[in-house]
Amino acid sequence: MIEANVHQAKSQAFINGLKARHRSGILVAMFAATLAGLFFLEPIPQSTAYHGFADTRSWLGIPNFGDVVSNLPFAVFGGFGLFFVLGQAGRRIFDHFADRQPYIFFFIGVGLVSAGSAYYHWAPDNARLFWDRLPMTVAFMALFSAFIVDRIDQRIGVRWLLPMLVGAGIASVFYWDWSESVGRGDLRFYLLVQFYPIVALPLICWLFPKGRYTSGRHLAWLIAWYAAAKLLEVFDPQVFAILGNTVSGHSLKHLASAAAICVVVRMLSVSGAVPD
Repeated sequence: MIEANVHQAKSQAFINGLKARHRSGILVAMFAATLAGLFFLEPIPQSTAYHGFADTRSWLGIPNFGDVVSNLPFAVFGGFGLFFVLGQAGRRIFDHFADRQPYIFFFIGVGLVSAGSAYYHWAPDNARLFWDRLPMTVAFMALFSAFIVDRIDQRIGVRWLLPMLVGAGIASVFYWDWSESVGRGDLRFYLLVQFYPIVALPLICWLFPKGRYTSGRHLAWLIAWYAAAKLLEVFDPQVFAILGNTVSGHSLKHLASAAAICVVVRMLSVSGAVPD
């Protein structure tokens, strides 16, 4: 315990010794290296096997019922989160409207995921997958921006990085869709949008430890639910078989992802009260 505290103190002293521009430089260098590394990878096409989900049962006239209706929590939590941020609770929690803007985009994106993903799972193919992925990138990039706005620079984060990151996320889906249409499917930039924040956000919390609305502890829960969702997605048929063909891994993936949305709401509701 003592050794852990000493290590933490040394780590904090190291961070405190770095100027803000040097800390920001580490993040910029990391992103530049990651982006450059993408060009050393071959284009990654979308596998047609991706659309083969385990639970294809229809009910109440709805094809692929489980995977379609399990998107409902995104609409519920997205709507609740938007009401939370824009309502009385948001006015109490946030010091400035600018601080709310990334979360407005985030919860709108989450709500649209419900419609886009349900539309895709009704009849899965690449054309419909576009509408599933488009709002997801908005949500990913908006949440990424929220941490930057809170911990690094509000003005630059809201005025420049929020629209740039959300725009880059949207562009990555359009690029993937275009690449598929010309027979050279390429998921590299979409995968960057999806996975880079998972790597960068813990580093941001370490380099910029003071957060008013964001919490490293809640980020850990976010990443845990995200990892659980990806595992359930990968082991879709195995989970379906283990659970006696009652509910599939992909349907549970939607629920695990929705749980991550609840973590964001919880993080905001206790902002300033929970230490990093």
